[in-house]
Amino acid sequence: MKLYSKPGACSTADHIALRWTGQPFEVELLTRETLKGAEFLKINPAGSVPALVDGDFVLTQNAAILGYIADTRPQAGLAGDGSPRQRAEATRWLAFVNSDLHPAFKPLFAPAAFIADEGQKGALADAAHKRLRSLFEQADRQLADKPWLAGFRSYADPYFYITLRWASGLKVDLSGLDNLAAYTTRMEADSGVQAALNAEGLS
Repeated sequence: MKLYSKPGACSTADHIALRWTGQPFEVELLTRETLKGAEFLKINPAGSVPALVDGDFVLTQNAAILGYIADTRPQAGLAGDGSPRQRAEATRWLAFVNSDLHPAFKPLFAPAAFIADEGQKGALADAAHKRLRSLFEQADRQLADKPWLAGFRSYADPYFYITLRWASGLKVDLSGLDNLAAYTTRMEADSGVQAALNAEGLS
């Protein structure tokens, strides 16, 4: 199993999940240039990460890859205890990160995709920050009485952690969200998280 990742992108979540399985894997780190290079475009014509190659099977899309890692390495428990209810709970929070939280960053990452008028960028950024604050408040409430988003360590957690790193870098206001602060501390103390960050030059 080989993961293609770009340091700090959402693909780092897959890298963490693979570390959590304790099973062997390869990782190749890409740059902005190699993402669009002919070699990688043969693997993913979209020129984006993550991409996972397992034998003759090539998989893209972060949520799909995280689910595949969990399903092929079930001993890690990243989709829960094998019950439909726990898998659904893990998937609920994976969907929250993938469908709500990650897209809410796009106006900050690529404002030109949303507006042509440079004079409107400030208003767009303000709206994005408010939306992100609201979503992170929802996650903070979820973490009030549990250490992990789903109540157990799941494939939602690495992806969520990466969005917290983005929020910090973009100075999204997370003040007063003490459950998120404690969660971040727990994640950063985790050996698998540390190994993935070190390997990607992010520690």
